[in-house]
Amino acid sequence: MSKIYDVAILGAGPAGLSAGIYAGRSRLDTVIVEKGQDGGQIAITDDIENYPGQGPEGESGPALIARMTAQAAKFGVERVSDVVKEVVVEGPVKKLICGKQTIEAKTLIIATGATAKPIGCKREGEFMGRGVSYCATCDANFFEDFEVYVVGGGDSAIQEALYLTKFARKVTVIHRRDELRAAKSLQERAFANPKIEFMWNTVVEELHGDDILSGMTVKDTKTGELREIKADEEDGMFGLFGFIGYNPKSELVEGKLELENGYIKTDENMHTSVPGVFAAGDIRVKSLRQVITAAADGAIAAVQAEHYIQNQH
Repeated sequence: MSKIYDVAILGAGPAGLSAGIYAGRSRLDTVIVEKGQDGGQIAITDDIENYPGQGPEGESGPALIARMTAQAAKFGVERVSDVVKEVVVEGPVKKLICGKQTIEAKTLIIATGATAKPIGCKREGEFMGRGVSYCATCDANFFEDFEVYVVGGGDSAIQEALYLTKFARKVTVIHRRDELRAAKSLQERAFANPKIEFMWNTVVEELHGDDILSGMTVKDTKTGELREIKADEEDGMFGLFGFIGYNPKSELVEGKLELENGYIKTDENMHTSVPGVFAAGDIRVKSLRQVITAAADGAIAAVQAEHYIQNQH
């Protein structure tokens, strides 16, 4: 007879790991399933400044996640590295049908997060990893003393633009409107940084180059005028970083749980539309997607899963 866990957690970002810590500490038989590295988006975030209790000098995403992972292990949480092909939410036993095995549990916490949206220009896919990136922390060092462009106007775009100034000789923010959406404190830092310039009312239409990104066509959103931007001759290339939002990773539960714009709808206690199934972190409908809110979601989901199990007896 196959094992039935108390709690199965899908995803090992801050929400999934926090759920694991709380479930494990409550002596629930818990497993976390993750196909990649722990941490989700935070694993590729260089500098966290606003996580309560961190050192005032700052904190890196990987360091924070490493401690969360160790905490979950301390409380006996099992780990499975596998790709989930299908999620079964109906019935008293929930199932994660993976590539190598099927995991069964009395409750399920979905913490699959979200991924970066593509910029949406022609030939974008051709230049991924050849000039186009969605992660400054991962790829900034490849552009030491080069010019880079950042697409977006929200918090993440401006945070990443500021980070890129540590490496690039010049950073140009391309934004489709004439004002930023980022927090005022971030805007002030960006406007005061001599390495950052702004290209307002502009979108990227098409990318150019042979093996590497060496040019792009941009369009003025007000006049429709197109113009070419070419890499500096000595450089031969430039970097283009996209930070225009995220796509929720909810394909596995489409048609099985209630969604809104692809995000899972929950109540304040992380209950989804199916009893015994909870969602936590960036995957759910919420007003703020940050490490602290993901961690809080995970804690609530685990406690609610425990209540659910108790009430089944």
